[in-house]
Amino acid sequence: MEERMHLPDTVDLDEKRRALVIIDQTKLPGRTEMLYLTEQKDIFEAIYLLKVRGAPAIGVAAAIGVYLAAMEIETDDVKIFTEKFQKAKEYLASSRPTAVNLFWALNRMERVVLEHPEESVLQLKERLHREALEIRKEDIRVCRRLGEYGLTLLHEGDGILTHCNAGQLATTRYGTALAPIHVGREKGMHFHVFTDETRPLLQGARLSAFEMAADGVETTVICDNMASSVMKNGWVQIVFVGCDRVAANGDTANKIGTSGVAILAKHYGIPFYVVAPTSTIDMNISSGQEIPIEQRRPEEVTEMWYQQRMAPEGINVYNPAFDVTDHDLITGFVTEYGIVYPPFDEGFIRLFEEKNAKGI
Repeated sequence: MEERMHLPDTVDLDEKRRALVIIDQTKLPGRTEMLYLTEQKDIFEAIYLLKVRGAPAIGVAAAIGVYLAAMEIETDDVKIFTEKFQKAKEYLASSRPTAVNLFWALNRMERVVLEHPEESVLQLKERLHREALEIRKEDIRVCRRLGEYGLTLLHEGDGILTHCNAGQLATTRYGTALAPIHVGREKGMHFHVFTDETRPLLQGARLSAFEMAADGVETTVICDNMASSVMKNGWVQIVFVGCDRVAANGDTANKIGTSGVAILAKHYGIPFYVVAPTSTIDMNISSGQEIPIEQRRPEEVTEMWYQQRMAPEGINVYNPAFDVTDHDLITGFVTEYGIVYPPFDEGFIRLFEEKNAKGI
């Protein structure tokens, strides 16, 4: 059996310290540092500054974070408790605008309070504790199933291109787009993964490459503008990406540069799959035009990672965190209930009918 180094879970709750525990992803790959966060401002900052990142991981962190906020509320009055809880929820919700899992998790936690107005504050806090832990457990279960379904699309020795980081570091465990690779490795399979550099935050070079190497996967880092070259060379058999939000028609927001990868994949006839839990599919918006796109600080382009500023002072900088890949560029969506193929609007409706029928 090959020796492989495994990472700790990306997001957790430390019961004794009453703290949100995360891997500080801004320190990777140089140092694996665990943060124990107890203050709401620190949890907000961790989400905003991408110390914890990836739509599912953000959702889990928010659920644990708002539970910790509830534990700080000192009152026996349910009405006062509910008002303060909702303020804490709104505060964390303002940390990132694009990842729908953030709002999904916080809304789910809020429903625990709103649907049990007859219970005491202590009982509500206990319910919030159970719900936060259940969201975390579900994330692990769902990602494992994503990995199993995604693995059906892979063959021994395949070349896989991925963009940004949608692996364990973007979830609690396993990941989304990288879950099939991790599950395949458990079964003794071998792949060659090409990780885009993924500018400006270098999440391919810093995070995906680090995670793949930790699992013993043969990995090659490429600059974003090299994707066409490796595809033309025949080194890539499939593209797996994650996402932060999917519209009802299949338009998908993911790390900036994803749409360009999808265009290239279609040109070269390479299957392009989005691997995403159903919690990332937003049936309340009809197309990608309705997805809010977060604008990041210009310094991430002009100064970050450089010893000296590399662009002229005062230069205009356009720095969106995400772009939207049109649904007609996507081969299929790998979900925890199976693979959805076009037409996606009809496929998603059937998907949620199945999910609701199972009471999940």
